[in-house]
Amino acid sequence: MPATGPASVRVPEQARGEHTHDHDGPPAPRPAVRRHSVRGQILEALRAALVDGRLEPGQVYSAPALGARFGVSATPVREAMQRLVVEGAVEVVPNRGFRVARREPRELAELAEVRALIEVPVMLRLARTVPSGTWCSLRPLADATVAAAAIGDRAGYAETDRAFHGAVLALCGNEQLVAVADDLHRRSQWPLRDNPATRRADLLADAAEHTALLDALIAQDLPVVQSLVREHFTGAGG
Repeated sequence: MPATGPASVRVPEQARGEHTHDHDGPPAPRPAVRRHSVRGQILEALRAALVDGRLEPGQVYSAPALGARFGVSATPVREAMQRLVVEGAVEVVPNRGFRVARREPRELAELAEVRALIEVPVMLRLARTVPSGTWCSLRPLADATVAAAAIGDRAGYAETDRAFHGAVLALCGNEQLVAVADDLHRRSQWPLRDNPATRRADLLADAAEHTALLDALIAQDLPVVQSLVREHFTGAGG
């Protein structure tokens, strides 16, 4: 999986619960973290670890242990974790740390339904008003989702997937709608416990839908656009 900053750091078994020390030898080299953006980098690293399963649903992780692994104090980790609490990805366990939330199929289905209520009407309206040249400019974003899916990079796919949807919705000019949709999208990306091979197949299918949708938008084929947009939210895609 491609490494991007501290997101490449592997969360060790010792970082779970109260086990905050590594007794199996000298500590691993610590990644360099720019002090002016520590919390932001740690937040992105934790989000990536959540998406690709390195932070496991139901497990408790302590801020001091995670901070030691990232080469920072526990403070920016706690700050980042508090943001993840707001996003519904983790919950506070007093005197222990943070437990990764378990996502149930019903919860993910509800998130998909709400996203569809917001995004589908907007996308259909944009399909009727945005010129094909503008849609062509989004091709690199669709291609990026395909590239991430092809190598099974779930964290990378999560970012490129949200970038694609965000760029499409941004064309409506409603910043509040884009922000709400992005929050819902991020919440829907925390994984269930499932088969990694199945997850990769889902990524490939989802990425193919992005490409097909963009092709239909460029061709201004409204019936196909409507069908693809609705299928994209009713299926396993994101």
